Amino acid sequence: MARRTSENAESVSENEPTESGQRGGLFAGLRRTKGVVEKLEPSIEEAEEKPGHVGSKPIFISFEGGEGSGKSTQAALLQDRLRTAGHEVVLTREPGGSPGGSVVREVILGGYAAEYGPMAEAGLLSSARRDHVEHLIRPALERGQVVLCDRFADSTRIYQGYVGGLPMQTIDALEAVGTDGCLPDLTLVFDVSRAVADQRRRARLDEDAAAHDRFEQEDSDFHDKVAEGFRWLCETYPERCVRIDADQSVEEVAEQIDAILQSQGVLRRAGS
Repeated sequence: MARRTSENAESVSENEPTESGQRGGLFAGLRRTKGVVEKLEPSIEEAEEKPGHVGSKPIFISFEGGEGSGKSTQAALLQDRLRTAGHEVVLTREPGGSPGGSVVREVILGGYAAEYGPMAEAGLLSSARRDHVEHLIRPALERGQVVLCDRFADSTRIYQGYVGGLPMQTIDALEAVGTDGCLPDLTLVFDVSRAVADQRRRARLDEDAAAHDRFEQEDSDFHDKVAEGFRWLCETYPERCVRIDADQSVEEVAEQIDAILQSQGVLRRAGS
C-alpha cells in the first residue's frame, strides 16, 4: 500500500501569455494564482480533515480509458456509493490532484508541451505524479481512506508510450520515479467502441467548448490506437487491470463495477 516518499518534484515556473495569444514557450498561458489552484484542486484540504472510518480498509482504485469512455462519470458515482457504505473517499484526477499537478494539467491539456514530443509530456506527468502521490494519495491511504483516481500512471504508459512511441523501458523508469512504489490495487479500464465514444465526445463538447483539449483534437486513428493500447494493458497486467464494457448505459456500467468490487470485498460497509 502506501510507501515512503522522498523530496517533492519541483514546481514548474510560468511565463505570461503574449498579447497575441500565441504560445510563448512550454509554460505560456498558465494561470498560476492561488485562487485558481484552490478552485481546481480542493481535495487535499478536504482529505486532511477526514480520517478513514475505523475498521475500513484503505484501497487505491484508478480509472483508465480513452476520451468518451465514461470513466470520470463512473468515478464520481462510485464515490457516492462508497460514502453511502460508510467509507471515507478521496476522488482525485490526473493530470492534477495537487497544486503542482494542476499547473502540469494546463500545460498538457492546453497542448503547450505537444510540440516538444512525448518525452517532454511524460517527464512533466511523472513530476506531477510524484507531487500528487506525496501530497494527496499516500497520506490519504495512510489515514485509511479509499482513493479513486481518474487516470494515473497507466495513461502515461498508453498515451506517451504505446501511442506516442516512447520505449516501455523509459515508461517503466518514469513510472518508478513518479509513483515511488504507490500503485493502484485495482485499475478499472473502460473499453468503449469508436461510435459510442464519438457520440459522447460530441455531447460533451456541445455542453462545454473548453473540453476540446489537446487529446480531444486528435483524429480517429489516434483514438483507435489509444483504445487498442488499453486493451493491451488489460492483457499485460490481468492481476490488476479489469476491463469494463463501457458501451453500456451508465446504470449498467455501475452494476459491472459494483460486481467487481463486491467480489473483492470493497463495497462492504466500513467496519463490517
